Amino acid sequence: MSDESAEAGALIRSAAALGVTLDAAMARRLLVLLDELARWNRSYNLTSITARAEMITHHVLDSLAVQPLLAGERVIDVGTGAGFPGLPLAIVEPTRRFTLLDSNGKKVRFVAHAARTLGLGNVEPLHARAEAWAPAQAFDTVVARAFAPLAELVKQVAGLCGPSTRVLAMKGRRSADERAGLPADWLIEEDRELHIPGLGEERHVIVLRRSAAVAPLR
Repeated sequence: MSDESAEAGALIRSAAALGVTLDAAMARRLLVLLDELARWNRSYNLTSITARAEMITHHVLDSLAVQPLLAGERVIDVGTGAGFPGLPLAIVEPTRRFTLLDSNGKKVRFVAHAARTLGLGNVEPLHARAEAWAPAQAFDTVVARAFAPLAELVKQVAGLCGPSTRVLAMKGRRSADERAGLPADWLIEEDRELHIPGLGEERHVIVLRRSAAVAPLR
């Protein structure tokens, strides 16, 4: 077995542990994404993570961990950076449409390049600030990885959300005050631990909706 095939096989098995099914073609695309990220990173400093194994755990698997929580057809990744979690999710969810938004122009240029290279017709890169952009239609799911405290996050993404929009706030280590100041019109639907194979760091995702749509978390 070639090193590439072994790497793809290991990725498929790790994704399965997250409840995410990858076929061989998806695994290859995810690895090509990392190849492109590493190549661009030498010139544009897109990520501080450069070791291949850490790129797989911290970028790819960490991104895929929220795939079972996606809802609806239209998804926006707010503060996508170099395309995570949006690009891996778009690879494994070809029937959903993903808008990848960031205020950093060079990172959005990489996202556009990666989408072209990987043939991801379901990805729209967008150079903008979340709080300053008004879409014509609300998104079904908003994803934000390590973006802002919850109170600030919901304030910045409010214009992207409708009454039934699901907001996925991807977090690292728990903080005692991470829920402080959450506006009364937002409620936490779920707070789920994420166990990323090989990561060895705390991860969890907080699922939020507008309060009219859910009952309070018990």
